[in-house]
Formats: sequence, structure tokens, C-alpha cells
Amino acid sequence: MKKNELKLPAIRSKMGIWVYYISSLSFSQVQNYVSPINDELHKSEMLSQMIQRSITENYKSIAHYLTSQEERFFNALILAVYDGEPRWNEIRIEDENGQDNYDLGVLTLSGQEKIFPVDGQHRVAGIKEALELNQDIGEEKVPVIFIGHSKDEMGMQRTRRMFSTLNRYAKPVSMRDIIALDEDDVIAIASRNIIDQSNLFEDDRILDSKTKAIPDNNERALTTIITYYECNKELAWLFVKDIPVKGLDEKPIKGKAKVNEYIRHRPSDDVIECFTHECEAYWTALINTCQDAFSVEAGIGKYRNKDGGHVFFRPVSLIPFTKAVVRIKEKENLEYKDIIKNFSSNVFWIQNDIWRKIIWDDVKKNMIMGNSKLIELIFLYSYDSSILTEAEKKKIVKELESKWDYHESDIMEIFLSRLSGSDYAHK
Repeated sequence: MKKNELKLPAIRSKMGIWVYYISSLSFSQVQNYVSPINDELHKSEMLSQMIQRSITENYKSIAHYLTSQEERFFNALILAVYDGEPRWNEIRIEDENGQDNYDLGVLTLSGQEKIFPVDGQHRVAGIKEALELNQDIGEEKVPVIFIGHSKDEMGMQRTRRMFSTLNRYAKPVSMRDIIALDEDDVIAIASRNIIDQSNLFEDDRILDSKTKAIPDNNERALTTIITYYECNKELAWLFVKDIPVKGLDEKPIKGKAKVNEYIRHRPSDDVIECFTHECEAYWTALINTCQDAFSVEAGIGKYRNKDGGHVFFRPVSLIPFTKAVVRIKEKENLEYKDIIKNFSSNVFWIQNDIWRKIIWDDVKKNMIMGNSKLIELIFLYSYDSSILTEAEKKKIVKELESKWDYHESDIMEIFLSRLSGSDYAHK
């Protein structure tokens, strides 16, 4: 099919060896003029196909975004151009000081050029998929940057280097940025709302950290921003479990994977408000349990120290505790404050022997990672063992046998004696 000539207003610029042109294309023009990478970067068919196979199903989520989000926007596609007869005509503009500017002009493409994405393969595929769903968005425009390409060995090498550089150093959005900025993710929105609109996390009760870990010298924080978000994500299951959620392939999603799909799309304001109240109720109950930790000027003291402290003040135990609470609430539909009150307070203290070699190394005096599921099951057993399946009870026995180095026949007796424990809160 013969393609029409394109006349595109553009800015011409240069960085390093690359002369490039900044303009825009309509979605329909992207569909008609931009092709997938074929043999432009490699002579080998196998290597070319490797690049093609790198396109994942993510392009479908991009298409859904374009057809469902009114505030849609993309960063620029980087498109390589070769063959045909591209022409650049500068437009002379004189500023108020009489200086000429020659970087503005019109980039003319004859229609015979071959254009492929160096950066933005998924976005191009997503645009084309979106137009299959809704032709009405065909005249919307996406910013583009054109570079020249040559199919000789030097040209392929240059473009491959740009391709790998752009993809190698592309940085995924961090969890901290999602929490601070995402306007579709109901968990992020509710998390921000509580911090902005309540006093639950005043006085540095929540730590802005790049990881879930809390530094040893921190004497104010209950938890970190990432742990806080992950706990709220567990609470989201109570909202999503009865809602039908479909994936990009239109097939129903089952189980907790529903949450990951649900948070891609902003729900109604009523849902956001309701979920915010749910999360706020949980954190209020949690903080009220340890209120004295925040009333002492010297810091949290016994709640996080060299002897261990309280499970709420350690991310490694707070997340599985939240999972256990969600499961209890799903079964009993009690308020969070009542669920927490129904736990034996002894199980909340890390120096309890029940947590030895599971949460706490009592010799090295540090946290132990990697036992999240076991911690969750122990919390559930301590609350009401009937909640657990027989397989889960056997899992507790099997894992404790390994960690405590006791014979299986003795494990449950030792386990139950440690669950009863003593008043660790005052030790």
C-alpha cells in the first residue's frame, strides 16, 4: 500500500553523534507508518526474531490504558528512519534581538521510508491494539523523536547500541514513587489519604525508606512506607475477593492475583473512601495497642530493641500478622480492634521462645528473614487453631522440627508451652 507524504513540524537538535528531530505522530500515523523491528538491527533471522519475541503481553495493558484513561499520556517514542527521501526544511525565525533561529522546520517523509521503534516497542504495539478497539482516538498524538538509521554494519551497530542503552538504563518506577504519585492504584491512594488526612503517622511514626527494613538507630517509626503499603495491599483482598476481575485476555482472575489487576484502574471515589476507612481502622487498632510507644519522648524503647521487641515494630513479622488478621476477618467479620484484642499478648513479643529461630536469632540478636508463611500460620494457630487446615498444621510441625531440632513427637508439646509463654511485655 502506497503511503502518503508526511509533513511534520519539528525541532532539529544534536546530542553526541546523533542528530535527531522532535515532533509528534497521530495514533493513526503510528499504525500506518511504524513497523516492528525486522532485519534492521541484525542480518541473522534468529537474532531479529529474538527482539520480536521480547514484546510481552504488557502491550495489552497499554491498549487498555489508552482506551479507558482520560488523562492518558506517553513519553516520546524514539523512531529510527531509513530509506525513502526524508527532507528537512528549516524555517527562519528572527527573535526580538534580531537573532536568527534555525532549529525549527518541517520534516518531510515521502512515505517510502521504513520506520521502526528503537525505544517504545510496547507502546507502538499498544497504540495499534487500542485502535483495533476504538478508532475514535486515531487523531490523538504521541510525541516522537526521529533518528537516522543505516542498514550497513556501522549503522546497525550504532542503532543497536542506542537500543541497548535505552533499555539497559531504563529504570522501573520505584515502589516509593508509586505510593507517592499513582492515581489509579487504590492502595497507593488510600495510603496517601491516611497520611495526609489523619494524625496516625505524625511524629515520624512512618519511615520513608527505600526498603522494608528499619535502621537500628531509628527510635520513632512504627514501620516503613513500603511495609505500610504492603500491609494495605493485604487488606485490599477483603474488598476485591467478591468482585469479578478480568485480565487483559478477558479471562476471570481467581485468588489474590485479582488484587494486582484491580489496582491498575482507578475505582470510584466511593470505593476509594471506603477502602481508606478500612485501612485507617486497621492502623488505628494497631497503633492503639502500642500507644505508650509514642508517648515517651525518649523513643519506642521496649517495642524495638536489642532483645527483639514487639512484632508490630518489625516488618518481617508485621506483614504476616496482617495476612493472618485478614484471614481471621474474612472468617469472623470482627472489627480489627477486637481481632487484635483476642490474641494472647505474649505472642506479640519477639523474645518469646515461640519466635526463636523463626523471627529472632537470640544469639546474634538480629532478625531472621524468609519465614513469612510460617509466621502467619503461627499467628493463626495462636488465635484459633480451627482456622487452619490439617495440611497447614502439619506444615507448622514439619518446619518447627527442622528449626528447633526436636523430634516430631515433642514439637507440639513444646510449641504449645511456648505459645502460653509469660508476660513478656514487662520483661
